[in-house]
Amino acid sequence: MSSIRVNGGGRLKGELKIQGSKNAALPIIAATILNKGITVLKNCPKILDVYHMIKILKELGCSADWDNNTLIIDTRELTSAKVSESSVRKMRSSILFLGALLGRCHEVSIAYPGGCSIGKRPIDFHLDSIKKMNVSQEFLGEDKDIIYCRTDKIVGTDIFLKFPSVGATQNVILTAVLSEGVTRIFNAAREPEVLELCNFLVEAGARICGKGTAFIEIEGVKRLHDVEFTLPPDRIVTGTYMAAVAAAGGDVILRNSPVHHIDSVIRVLKKVGCDIRSADGDIRIKCDRRPLPLENLKTQPYPGFPTDMQSQLMTVLSLADGKSTIIETIFESRFQNAYELKKMGARITVQEKENKAIISGVRKLTGATVKAHDLRAGAALVIAGIAAEGTTIIKEADTIERGYEDICRDFKSLGADVCFCSENII
Repeated sequence: MSSIRVNGGGRLKGELKIQGSKNAALPIIAATILNKGITVLKNCPKILDVYHMIKILKELGCSADWDNNTLIIDTRELTSAKVSESSVRKMRSSILFLGALLGRCHEVSIAYPGGCSIGKRPIDFHLDSIKKMNVSQEFLGEDKDIIYCRTDKIVGTDIFLKFPSVGATQNVILTAVLSEGVTRIFNAAREPEVLELCNFLVEAGARICGKGTAFIEIEGVKRLHDVEFTLPPDRIVTGTYMAAVAAAGGDVILRNSPVHHIDSVIRVLKKVGCDIRSADGDIRIKCDRRPLPLENLKTQPYPGFPTDMQSQLMTVLSLADGKSTIIETIFESRFQNAYELKKMGARITVQEKENKAIISGVRKLTGATVKAHDLRAGAALVIAGIAAEGTTIIKEADTIERGYEDICRDFKSLGADVCFCSENII
C-alpha cells in the first residue's frame, strides 16, 4: 500500500491537460467484446480500473496492447464467458461484462461486483431488466453470489427503470445491441458516459436512437465491425482540479476539458466565489478569496450535481465563510470522508439517517494523517492537504489510482508539494 504526502499552504498556478474519461472507458472496454475483431481506443486513461478491465479481457481470451494512450483490443479469440470471482470483486464496473458477454455468447457467469465502499449499490435493476429480454438466471455458489445467465436468443422488449441507474442502462444497451427486435429503455440514465457508450456502439454499427436522453431505443443488429474511437476528457477529474483551486486558491487553466458536461459543477463553484471562463475546450478558473458557503447542495443524477464530486466539494466547504449543507441522494455511505476531514480541523456534523452533512467552515485546516476510504474521497483529501497548513499523509492512497493517472504529477505541475511514499516508512 502507498501513501501520499502533501506539504500544504501554497496556491495553485499553471496549466495541465485533462486525461481521458474513466467512466466512459470502462463500459466501452466491455463493449468491445460485442465486435469479433479489433477496436482502437484513443485517449484511454492509464488507471487501475482500466488495467482491471484489461485483465478480465485477457482472462476471456482477448488481447489488449498499449501504444502511448491508445489501447488496441483484439476480441476475435474469445474463449470463455466466465469472469473470475477475484477479478469481479476488485471493481464494480466489471458487472458490465454481464451484458456484453450475454450479447456475444448468450451466456455468462459472473460474481456480484466489488469496488469502492460508498454503499450497497445493488444490481437488481440490471438483473430485473435483462431477465425481461428472454434471459434465464440462476444464483450459484455457497452464498448464491455467482450469477449465471443464459438464453437461446435475446429478444428486444420495453424496459422501465425505477431509477435512472447508469450501470443498468449500460447493461441493457450492451445486451440489446445484438438482439432480435427492438428494446426501448424508459427513464434511462442521461450521464455523458451513457451517451459515449452509445456513440461508440453506433460507430461500430449498432442502431441506437435517443442517445443522451431518458428514452433510448436499440434495434438489434447481426454484427458489429472494427472501429477507432476517441474517448472524451474526464469530467470528474476536471471537477476535482477545479475544486482544488476553490479550496487552495490560485489561477489554473485546464486544457481539453469537457466544458458542456460539467455545467452543474461550474455553477456550484461560481456560487462559492470562483471566476470561471471557458473557450475552445479549455477552462480557466481563478479564486482569490475564502469560499462562500452553500445553503443546500444536493447530489442528483445527471444533469444534476454528480455524487462523484461530493467529497471534493465537502473539502471546499469545510473552508467556507459560513455554514453549508450537503445532501447525498445517490449512495448511503459517502460521508466517510467527513471523519477524516475532522482530523484536520474541519467542523462537520453528519446526520446519517437523513444522509446529510452540515459543515461549519473554518479559517484553516491543519495537516494530519488520514485515510482514503474510496477513490473520490482520497482525491478530496489530497485537496485538503494542499489547502491545509503543515504536512498531510493520506494512507491507502492506491485507491486514488483507480481514477487518476497521476494525481501527484498533475498537482506538482500546478506548484503543489505532493508525492507518493511507502506506508511502511510513515
